[in-house]
Formats: sequence, C-alpha cells, structure tokens
Amino acid sequence: MKVGCIGLGDIAQKAYLPVLGALPGLELHLHTRTPATLDRVADTLRLPAGQRHRDLDALLARGLDAAFVHAPTVAHPEIVTRLLEAGVPTYVDKPLAYRLTDSERLVRLAEERSTSLAVGFNRRFAPGYAQCADHPRELILMQKNRVGLPEKPRTMILDDFIHVVDTLRFLAPGPVDDVTVRARVEDGLLHHVVLQLAGDGFTALGVMNRLSGSNEEILEVSGQDTKRQVVNLAEVIDHKGQPTVRRRGDWVPVARQRGIEQAVLAFLDAVRAGKVLSARDALATHELCERVVRAVEERSAAA
Repeated sequence: MKVGCIGLGDIAQKAYLPVLGALPGLELHLHTRTPATLDRVADTLRLPAGQRHRDLDALLARGLDAAFVHAPTVAHPEIVTRLLEAGVPTYVDKPLAYRLTDSERLVRLAEERSTSLAVGFNRRFAPGYAQCADHPRELILMQKNRVGLPEKPRTMILDDFIHVVDTLRFLAPGPVDDVTVRARVEDGLLHHVVLQLAGDGFTALGVMNRLSGSNEEILEVSGQDTKRQVVNLAEVIDHKGQPTVRRRGDWVPVARQRGIEQAVLAFLDAVRAGKVLSARDALATHELCERVVRAVEERSAAA
C-alpha cells in the first residue's frame, strides 16, 4: 500500500509519522518543498531516495493508494484538489480550508469523484472522549486554553477552536436548536470565545481563552447526578460521591492517547476495504465555525 505524507511539520513528525512509519505493509512516500527537512525526516525513517519527493507531480506519479495532508492550512485547497482529482483517498488536518466556500467545494469534489475525504478530528477517537459518549450528557463543558496567544479571529477559530466545536457536536445527545456566541476582541485579536449549543434536554458550552495563564484542555460531561471529567486527554475522573481517577498508562503512546493512531488506522482500514468516507459531517463543523467567526467579527465591528 503506497501512502503519501504531504507536509512534514511538527504535527506530522510528532503525531502521524511515528504511526505511519511503524505500520507493516505500507510504503511511505514523503513530500515537502524544503530539501533539508525532507532528507532529515526521511533519514530518520530510513526511506530510500525513491520515496522522497520535492514535487507534488512526482509524488502523484507513484500511484498513491492514500495520502495524508499536513501542510499549512493555506495550502490545503490546492493540494487536496490535486489529490481528489487524481482519485487518491485523502486524510487532511483540520481545517479543510480557512474559507467555507473552499471547504464546500472540496467536499463536493470528493463526492463527484467518489473518493474518500477525511478530516483530522482526532478527539472523536481519543479514548477518554469516546468514553464520554457513553455517559449521560445533560451538560457538556469543554475548555481549551492557552498562554499569551491572542490571534486573529478566523485563524484562531479555524485552526484551534474548531476542535472544541467538533467535540461539542460529537457529544451533543440530540439536534441543536440554539447557538449563542460571546467573545472578547481587542485591537483585532481574539482573546477568548464562548460557544453555547442547546437542544432538547441538554446544553453544551465550549470555551477558549488565549490569555488564561495555563495550557490546558478539560472536558466534562454530566447528567443524572454523575459527572465524567477528562483532563488533558490523559486522566479520566468519574464523580459519583467519591471521585475515581484513571490515568493514562506509562507505556501508552501519545498518538494513541490523543486518538491519532486510531484515526489513522480507521482511515487506512476504510481505504483497504474500498469504503468511501464522506466529509459531510466534518463540513457541518466548518459551517458552525464560520457562524462563530461571523458573530465574533460582527461583535468586533460594533465595539
């Protein structure tokens, strides 16, 4: 199975390549336009010259069975278009694109070509978060906070807050019929944003504070007088009277803890089975993110 990895930045090197590089029966091909990075990463994986590519055309000429796209977001529309037009099942880091029109076009193209398109919402596969889907969820609260990182609204929401948005959608126990957005913007930079989703019998709150003084991610789901809390994707704490703590095992790889390994395997298994994966549900997350961006921008313009 020939698999391409396009873009060799931190997320590819830390999360995806350790998984892909260890899979049996997989012929890994790397692509980046930075020669030093290409050689350094390929040397680490002991890949021959024929599996190192500085040109996308040369990579596509190898007849890929699947591809992973970890290039910067601004490059996603062009790269994903080329892959889909070539009929290559494609897994791409979130977001598909910064602009909803581009994301919609890519999803349509994948459907027209009957080619898989998957978006890297790895938290859906993270063990702690997947377990929350089996817990009562009358109230869902997710915080993903950072230190000293206010950013332009569209970039922050599409590159980072999108994980919060998708997790709330994933865990919502029913249709959402009310959406509320609150935010603080100063000098064109988004300091914090709060998203509230509500439906019949549930409320879901997503919070991101880029000036919180702490790098943390905390998910809580509660209902029927019980609560499950997941801290930094590693600790699962069940509250019913006395709390019960389950910590990540010492030998559990980070990629497995964060759901990346499971997402990779699920995608490749679908490719091997000839199953076409749809990005329609991922597009719904992008649509909600666009709604958040517009609300934040309108609030900023009115200030």
